[in-house]
Amino acid sequence: MASKILIAIVTVLAGIGGALALYWLLNKLAGLLPNKTEERVKPYLFILPAYLAIFVFLIYPTIQTLFDSFRDASSSGVVGLENYTELLTSSDFRDTIFNTFLWMLIVPIVSVVLGLAIAVLTDRLKPQTEKLAKTIIFMPMAISVVGAAVVWNFIYEVRPAGQPQIGLLNALGGAVGLDPIAWLEQSTLHLNSLLLMVVLLWGQVGFSMVLLSAAVKGVPVDTMEAARIDGANEKQTFFQVVVPQIKGTIITVYVTVIIGVMKIFDIVYVMTNGNFNTNVVGNEFWNQFSTFFHNGRAAAIVVMLMIAVIPIMIYQVRHFRAEEANA
Repeated sequence: MASKILIAIVTVLAGIGGALALYWLLNKLAGLLPNKTEERVKPYLFILPAYLAIFVFLIYPTIQTLFDSFRDASSSGVVGLENYTELLTSSDFRDTIFNTFLWMLIVPIVSVVLGLAIAVLTDRLKPQTEKLAKTIIFMPMAISVVGAAVVWNFIYEVRPAGQPQIGLLNALGGAVGLDPIAWLEQSTLHLNSLLLMVVLLWGQVGFSMVLLSAAVKGVPVDTMEAARIDGANEKQTFFQVVVPQIKGTIITVYVTVIIGVMKIFDIVYVMTNGNFNTNVVGNEFWNQFSTFFHNGRAAAIVVMLMIAVIPIMIYQVRHFRAEEANA
């Protein structure tokens, strides 16, 4: 344990020291140039490490992944569009895409709605009670996704009939005389996928609540009082005055959650590993890469996921620019 702490401290100090030394060196190099040239060149020298990091850790891997998606399992031979056609013509992969779409459709909307509802309700509590309530709701954010999956595994756990049920749901069902149910195997109407979504929502609602609560508190009281004077009730005031003024935050939270949902992996991998028709794109990538050792298909999945994310990112950038222009 002590050695790990020492390694962590050395790593942090080396990273900070290396960054300081790098910028000190760049500053010295800029100082060797004539004054006018130094003023022009120095800003570019200072942002050069960031651009290099973006190229090495983002742009180059993206290009490499794109090329690998047209290669075979070992990335040694070119197979053209074969990886894409095999995936898209597979019924299992189409089910995987549909499951991912369900996650994208349900989780962001529910996360925003619950986060906004909790934010509004807790804001009406006394200050100390509000802080306690928000702390409890936000607490799951401090737990890793894998840890949350393990916790909820105990809630959905099932044992054969006649044995003590350690799973909370089956223990409660047994108390009223119901037979134990293998919850994560119930694929009818995608019930097991919905139960997996609950795990993510449990950890995600606190994030939505914090951002939306800050936005709600930032709404000018004068506008709400003016609406009430004009005869608006609480429901009308909320939907016609408060919501339009926090629309930007709502969109930001929604987009952030939907991007996270598109690459969801941990919960599915830990709880079902994609079995019982619960597979999602992130888990399928992992299976292709580490289980089937097919680099080509894994890369093709990443490329398709990247293409799906790009329109959302473009919309988010345009939204930010519009918000800045109206500010």
